[in-house]
Amino acid sequence: MTTPEPGLPMAVPAEGLPRKVRIHEVGARDGLQNEKATVPTEIKAEFIHRLAAAGLTTIEATSFVHPKWVPQLADAEQLFPLVRETAPHLPVLVPNERGLDRALDLGATRIAVFASATESFAKANLNRTVDEALAMFEPVVARAKAQDAHVRGYLSMCFGDPWEGPVPLPQVVRVCRALRDMGCDELSLGDTIGVATPGHVTALLTALNEENIPTPSLGVHFHDTYGQALSNTLAALQHGVTTVDASAGGLGGCPYAKSATGNLATEDLVWMLTGLGIDTGVDLGLLTATSVWMAGQLGRPSPSRTVRALSHKE
Repeated sequence: MTTPEPGLPMAVPAEGLPRKVRIHEVGARDGLQNEKATVPTEIKAEFIHRLAAAGLTTIEATSFVHPKWVPQLADAEQLFPLVRETAPHLPVLVPNERGLDRALDLGATRIAVFASATESFAKANLNRTVDEALAMFEPVVARAKAQDAHVRGYLSMCFGDPWEGPVPLPQVVRVCRALRDMGCDELSLGDTIGVATPGHVTALLTALNEENIPTPSLGVHFHDTYGQALSNTLAALQHGVTTVDASAGGLGGCPYAKSATGNLATEDLVWMLTGLGIDTGVDLGLLTATSVWMAGQLGRPSPSRTVRALSHKE
């Protein structure tokens, strides 16, 4: 069985929450890039097609990085044409102008760049300082905007860093402001190692608002290392955030942060949002079946609590 019991979860709306949430599905990129084995291109394409069939409208497809750094996504040129018409929005990650050229040549219209709030992670992930990475992104964002592409700026380590510990709010705000000022349409606030708690989430969102970075331009990206992803998401929703990153089946982590466990599972998010009466447009049964299928391809069960409950697999 991969569908909820009839009428469950019961929708009981809560005051002060958005009526609709857009899920930014990252399983096909952020999830699969962390697999030890390379997933065949045709399986990746099928995964994206199934995610779209389940009602997800924003599906991050792949990353145009050098194969040396992320060999699991070395097939970006082969994959993207297979899925280009699958969903209304198919963002791709690009690290530099070369990656942007590759993406634009294939017709990508939604681009993402990946910055860090901390020097340690910028060094580990990009081999640059925070400011050097921002300088690298400036022409990428400018050229993407010149091509009428939508640009998302990811920001890692917003709530804590495995080398530096707590990350001061002004430090995060500074990098967010730089990404906004260079032209990013949307910012995704990443809890890369899963150490955020709800009060911290609210404090960061408030600090960003005070710097004239509006809530509608913000998304949240939580990892469930300490079991806080859903509570942190609820805090963000209460603040007015309507874009939430999630990964089908809870796939993913971070190759450069060893303490990072899986992303917030899309099924767990949909279950909570459905219970709150918030529209996602996602068919939970189809989504769960997709994650069960992908878990079979990967040879292990999904870590998502909802997938396990609905598929009756422990």
